[in-house]
Amino acid sequence: MSRRVAAVDQGTNSTRLLVADVSAEGVTEVQRLLTITRLGDGVDSTGRLSDASIGRVMSTLDGYADAANQEGAEVVLLTATSAVRDASNGPEFLADVERRYGFTTRVLTGEDEARMTFRGVTSAHPPDGTVLVSDIGGGSTELIAGGPEGVRWATSLDIGCVRLSERFLTGDPPTPESLAALREQAASHFPSLAGDARLVGVAGTITTLATIDLGLDEEVPELVDGHVLRADTVERELARLAALPLAERRQVRGLMPERAPTIVAGAAILAELMRAAQRSELTVSERDILHGAALEAAELPR
Repeated sequence: MSRRVAAVDQGTNSTRLLVADVSAEGVTEVQRLLTITRLGDGVDSTGRLSDASIGRVMSTLDGYADAANQEGAEVVLLTATSAVRDASNGPEFLADVERRYGFTTRVLTGEDEARMTFRGVTSAHPPDGTVLVSDIGGGSTELIAGGPEGVRWATSLDIGCVRLSERFLTGDPPTPESLAALREQAASHFPSLAGDARLVGVAGTITTLATIDLGLDEEVPELVDGHVLRADTVERELARLAALPLAERRQVRGLMPERAPTIVAGAAILAELMRAAQRSELTVSERDILHGAALEAAELPR
């Protein structure tokens, strides 16, 4: 029996909606939306969600609530990650979301985030061997290793494309020294990842780099999913994007203008991840935490 549900991934950099039919056969997408809302702006330095950031998110959720209702979703589960987890007014923000929209909300620990991401990534194609999943977010980066039996280990690192952009990349374009300092900071967080696990990458930084590599005007999930991104390609695009002033970076084909301020930091984190993992390539997945959240939404009472 199928249930139509909606999942909202409230991240540090973006707010995403997935309306899907969930059954024993898996997750079938009905509608997917993405808006760059930058909820985590300034959280690293102030410890609070700003009124402006909350306003952007609420405006987006107005439309998402309408979309979920129009598509007939029985329940809506909103999961919040690094920005809300770190902010002193995060609980107040979620309580307001519940009052205004009737969503079920859940703040994910790093471990929860990892487990839900792995569940989403493997929802269509269960792994036949060991995989290492990387999820570069706005405030944190999750690493999850697992196989047919599920998650073996997971860790959440406090390095994300928004957090490190705010800390290091203040110049326009960023100086080589600031980029080197960012990369050194990112590298210091990664554990030893050498092994034979297949590397899989999810979320906006990675799907954007795949979109650019494929020469697409915009992200096409059917083409991006399964694309193999090489380490030398990541290094090449990082160097190109870092050399451009923000105004020119916004014009790069395949890059959403709203992602331009954070793509350099995201690409740098990915480059250091692939270096730490000693991998020359990564397989891109369009299935991620949203699909895991949809599976969990289907387990909620009506």
